[in-house]
Amino acid sequence: MGASLFWIVACAVIAPLLAGLFPRKLVPEVVLLLAAGIVIGPHVFDLAVAGSEIDLLRELGLGLLFLLAGYEIDTAEITGRGGRRALLTWLISLALAFTVVSLLSLAHVVDAGTAVAIAMTSTALGTLLPILRDAGGLDTQLGRTILNHGAFGELGPVVAMAVLLGSRGSVASIVVLGLFTAAAVLVAFIPARVRREGSRITAIIRSGSETTSQTTVRLTMLLLVALTVLAAEFGLDTILGAFAAGFILRRATPEGDETLETKLDGLAFGFLIPIFFVTSGMAIDVAAVASEPGVLIAFVLLILLVRSGPVYFAGRFDRGADGTDPPFTVRERTQLALYAGTGLPLIVAVTGVAVDSGDMTSANASVLVAAGAITVLLFPLAASLLASMPEPVADPTGPGARGDKNPGSRP
Repeated sequence: MGASLFWIVACAVIAPLLAGLFPRKLVPEVVLLLAAGIVIGPHVFDLAVAGSEIDLLRELGLGLLFLLAGYEIDTAEITGRGGRRALLTWLISLALAFTVVSLLSLAHVVDAGTAVAIAMTSTALGTLLPILRDAGGLDTQLGRTILNHGAFGELGPVVAMAVLLGSRGSVASIVVLGLFTAAAVLVAFIPARVRREGSRITAIIRSGSETTSQTTVRLTMLLLVALTVLAAEFGLDTILGAFAAGFILRRATPEGDETLETKLDGLAFGFLIPIFFVTSGMAIDVAAVASEPGVLIAFVLLILLVRSGPVYFAGRFDRGADGTDPPFTVRERTQLALYAGTGLPLIVAVTGVAVDSGDMTSANASVLVAAGAITVLLFPLAASLLASMPEPVADPTGPGARGDKNPGSRP
């Protein structure tokens, strides 16, 4: 375990150094972490293996990735006009995915069709967060729209996994999912009640947050572990518990807590999340991927069709939270679609469930995970290149659209 952990952590250190060598960091660090994992993994140089101890660190990294994604979601946004549009768009993506997979299944091209369909509708919001944050795009209208689609692109597939891939049947899974939601809501009242009462406990927590006690970080980790364990006890994917923990943490600190956020970023992105991505790369069978180049390219193209296509179309009708903003330009809609089609962590999770159930082979899972890695490499890169291009002269969406007339109207 010691040697494996050394190589994994070494990859985590080398990846950002290599990413910094590329102009404007056009190659995401996540891709380099995956590539490094492939190199040190059992399918190439066999320098590291994922034992039980590393699997635990991996699960914590995955949990923090989704906790931070849930924390970034603005409840007012996802329940408002943009959020409702994002939910409808994801449902259209899911219906389109099942249609495509059904046609491919008839031709005996696809096995584990349900898992493949769910994987195609995912958006790697947790993966996109550092990319958008580094680019300063989170506080723009385009950034908020990406967050809306990303929220349902993560939450939707997780719920679909619980209902459609569960071993207990769809109806029973829905009931269990409802029970988990009710339990999570009850958990959410605890930090909110403590914060409102301004009790001595609150004072102790605040005073200990800047000492070696680090009370706020410890409470956050307790919340994460408690909800992931609760999800596991209900027979649900632990990702759902981690995402719920992020929502609850935001509810407990509605104004945000910059100090806590900095500490969580250090713990998550500094150590645990890189371990998740490196170990994900270690699981990719390079030989299996190389033997199925057509399937690899086809899956990437299907993600563009199923996930990016509906998001691009929905972007035509986005007018901001109050419905008065100018429409997105063609370039912005293309950026939005590319970011929404970026998927990886949930593809890893969905294929893992399918492999464990015996519905999918490890070789096929490797191809799908590799396709997800390609979306992380190419889609944000293409979106970044589009952002650096000059605004088009006119937007064909109609009157009031931006072009050269009002290039700086959207914040």
